[in-house]
Amino acid sequence: MTKRTLSNLDVAKKRVLVRVDFNIPIEQGVEVIASYDQRLRATLPTIHYLLEQDCRVILCSHLGRPGGKVVEELRLAPVGDRLAELLGHPVRNLLDCVGPDVAAQIEELGPGQIALLENLRFHAGEEANDPEFAQSLAALAECFVMDAFAVTHRAHASTAGITDYLPSAMGLLVQREVEQMGKALESPASPLAALMGGAKVSDKILVLENLLDKLDHLFIGGGMAVTFLRARGYKTGASTVEEDRLDFARDVMERAAVRNIGFHLPNDVVVASAFGSDPPESRTVPVDQVPDDWYIMDVGAATAAQFSEALQACRTIIWNGPMGVFEMPRFSEGTRTVANAIAGLQGVTTVVGGGSTAEAVEELGLMDAMTHVSTGGGASLEFLEGRELPGIAALPDD
Repeated sequence: MTKRTLSNLDVAKKRVLVRVDFNIPIEQGVEVIASYDQRLRATLPTIHYLLEQDCRVILCSHLGRPGGKVVEELRLAPVGDRLAELLGHPVRNLLDCVGPDVAAQIEELGPGQIALLENLRFHAGEEANDPEFAQSLAALAECFVMDAFAVTHRAHASTAGITDYLPSAMGLLVQREVEQMGKALESPASPLAALMGGAKVSDKILVLENLLDKLDHLFIGGGMAVTFLRARGYKTGASTVEEDRLDFARDVMERAAVRNIGFHLPNDVVVASAFGSDPPESRTVPVDQVPDDWYIMDVGAATAAQFSEALQACRTIIWNGPMGVFEMPRFSEGTRTVANAIAGLQGVTTVVGGGSTAEAVEELGLMDAMTHVSTGGGASLEFLEGRELPGIAALPDD
């Protein structure tokens, strides 16, 4: 079953409401927005397409968690200003997203003009998927385009409810997300590898359940590796172990062995005497020599090299989660080494999950070297788990 795409929605010269995801870390200051604008850049193709169709483009997004009330620090105007720079085209920043004043300003829009509505989550009706709020948004436009993949796993008024009131379709960003990740899951070139990292095994249980029978190789790094190492009988110092996931980790390793899946755990790790960006001591040790009361912070150089070499034999790589505490520069080298190795592969499909993995790839300047870098953290996880995403399910079939 395929969902209606933008090319099959009659948008020419119409008022088009586009749900985008401009939820970027604005709390770090507006001056650094340009450093975290992947989500803005990712939706430019849809906006350009609509401008070419002489549409009146109405963009809507949330920002942060204002809890249904106005929070001055979470206004979208600075993001709209950055979008205007990227587009080379004016963007009118509105002070609300519904109401008579908004409707009047939208009515004034001419063909090829763009307005950005104020933060949707200033209204409680957004997250409650309130029909009245969805209808108020719908009244501004003649059709709706869903181009915010990062929130497709949320059944909110602007992601799901609104499709009851307007002709709707996927935007080019959402279409690309669905096609690229769907292909990696359903018809990957083999050998297929999953590179899993991040903090918790529990975050990736359903992904592993959905992928395991399809894999040729499984690599485990990051905080996840701590629980797997403990499940293998290694001491893991003071690092957090998910005790309730040890049996699951053992089951994954047993199933991998039965299915002849190449299973890769760290052989060496970077450990620190304290958990922090600048601990008194840190060093690299074999996995069977982690000191008591020390913390595992990253995969070691030998492991990063081994992972990188083994990945060269794969034709499709699904990567979700850093190899260590990447946000601390002292413990970013494992992620950096593996990311550069993946980026250098030729003829390989590389699909990078959103969230912290995408942020790492963006920070390393490797976005263009990957086949696809998802804009959605939670949404990409749920997609890889094989779950239905409400913001996509609500769209009409093609």
